[in-house]
Amino acid sequence: MTSVTHQSFFIAGPAGRLEASLWTAPHPHPALVAVVCHPHPMFGGTLHNKVLFHTARALHARNVPVLRFNFRGAGLSEGAHDSGRGELEDVRAALDYLGREFPANQILLAGFSFGAWVGLRVGCGDPRVTELIGLGIPVNSFDMGFLRACAKSKLIIHGGDDQFGPREKVEALFAALPEPKRLVIVECADHFLAGRLDEVRAAIEAWFDERHPRSHAPTGPAPR
Repeated sequence: MTSVTHQSFFIAGPAGRLEASLWTAPHPHPALVAVVCHPHPMFGGTLHNKVLFHTARALHARNVPVLRFNFRGAGLSEGAHDSGRGELEDVRAALDYLGREFPANQILLAGFSFGAWVGLRVGCGDPRVTELIGLGIPVNSFDMGFLRACAKSKLIIHGGDDQFGPREKVEALFAALPEPKRLVIVECADHFLAGRLDEVRAAIEAWFDERHPRSHAPTGPAPR
């Protein structure tokens, strides 16, 4: 079994320290690193969210170091919730950290719900980010139209019965997005993909293996 390391620490953010967790991989020079962004902190979203955890596990199983962090005001992070404005800078702080720790590496950015709205806005415009994963994109609550101008590789995973993003609205948005792109609808699943997280992991792993066919050697179980 390959050993992995779990580090809990703080990142310097624009509103104070941001609580963070990093799963490292055994290779000293990974080709890709990832950051995943959690759902709305005003409704209990933190870096420990189940959807986020399973997304991180899917990537980490492909030898990708994965950074999770708490937005300002969530968990042990300093500052106060800023309705998605200051949180953009929190994402940039996370990318800056990865850029320092893993220089010259490409970055995959994933986000769930509020984290998809905030994170993908930054990821689409940041040249360090080459791939994007959006889970439960909240098309009823936030404007996700920025994705129409995003030519980076995109994986969208969405519950067929998502109460915050009707399937038809997500499919219409997806049809207008530039390639490369993939949409996975998890049938009969709600916004939180309850009971269907194994399918979410499988979708991420299949998409990732197509794009990175040499990166899927197992690393053993991820730490908590």
